[in-house]
Amino acid sequence: MSNPLLQAFFVGRAVGDVLTEKLEFALTDALSELGKFDAEAREQVRQFTEEVLERANRAASAAGAHYTSTGSGQPGGDPVDVQATIDELRAEIATLRTELQRYRSNSAG
Repeated sequence: MSNPLLQAFFVGRAVGDVLTEKLEFALTDALSELGKFDAEAREQVRQFTEEVLERANRAASAAGAHYTSTGSGQPGGDPVDVQATIDELRAEIATLRTELQRYRSNSAG
């Protein structure tokens, strides 16, 4: 290539191609990692929910109560709505706190 302008054009084009490829690989890797992180986070939330429900069932059994959840999270069962389960647990915690405060106020007075 004797024409410097033509040579600069092809160099610029090659730089653009290489940068585009690098960006494409970086974006693909980032999206792959994000997808993997999302899947792992969902699995951890599912396992956490199962563990909480299992402990709640054991505690209820030990106390003589019978607690049943609205989804077992087991294969073949109904799928667990994690947000609904969290909301139910929060409501139960609020109820327990109210009862505990009532008990403490009755015991102190």
